[in-house]
Amino acid sequence: MKKITKLFAAALIAASVLAPLSAKAKKGVKIAIPNDTTNEARALLLLQDKGYITLKDGAGITATPLDIKENPYNIKFQEVEAAQLPSVRRDVDFAIINANYALGAKLNPSKDALLVEGSSSAYVNIITVKAGNENKPEIKALIAAVQSKEVKDFITKTYAGAVISVVDNPTDGYDSSVDYAAIKGKTISIAATPTPHCEILEIAKKTLAAKGVNLKIVEFTDYVQPNNVVESGEIDANFFQHVPYLNDFNKENKTHIVSVAGIHVEPFGLYPGKQTSLDVIKK
Repeated sequence: MKKITKLFAAALIAASVLAPLSAKAKKGVKIAIPNDTTNEARALLLLQDKGYITLKDGAGITATPLDIKENPYNIKFQEVEAAQLPSVRRDVDFAIINANYALGAKLNPSKDALLVEGSSSAYVNIITVKAGNENKPEIKALIAAVQSKEVKDFITKTYAGAVISVVDNPTDGYDSSVDYAAIKGKTISIAATPTPHCEILEIAKKTLAAKGVNLKIVEFTDYVQPNNVVESGEIDANFFQHVPYLNDFNKENKTHIVSVAGIHVEPFGLYPGKQTSLDVIKK
């Protein structure tokens, strides 16, 4: 009987010692992720690819935390507007940030991220216009200027792997089917987010200017208004999103925006916040 009592007491002591450790382990780390539909899924797919979570069968580019099937490390997710992720990361353990906002915060996926996704054609950043405007000569001129060798070289030299050009056959900046004399003096307006989109467009602007065509770059810091102003006709084109986001936006907002050119990929990255090592996730 005494032996049983001693064993029971030892078990209680062990339980009291291990309970706090168990509670701590169950708490899990907190990771901030984008709250817009496709980029949220993209963040979750990155974590699944690296073995931290498992999504339900069929959950793809519109997955949310509700689609997580297995979360063995009890990761907590904080859904945040994409533009706010760089400033929020100091309040969470980690943050998964779109490369354009990471670059704006002086973060480079190839140097500062603890995890980086592979380049995927599904997430190529595109130039878009309202349906029906795809073959306008000024739009063709814009596409050629942004798909030029000069722009491709600028991307390679400037972003050091944080932005990757997907233009396989860059042009000299001009489309032979366009009568540049006929559009001389015209202004093409394009909405874009600051980094790297506006910076890339500044290179294309010089190419168009050589033909007497003005490129008006209008800066936005969100993912909604750039599509709204193209849909309304206020602005001719935009440059900030990828096809999965565009498709979801059109479906949800009954808009009629189409992709006319793929330019580059911006790898998503998981960046340190309160924590600087991924080891804490599995502890």
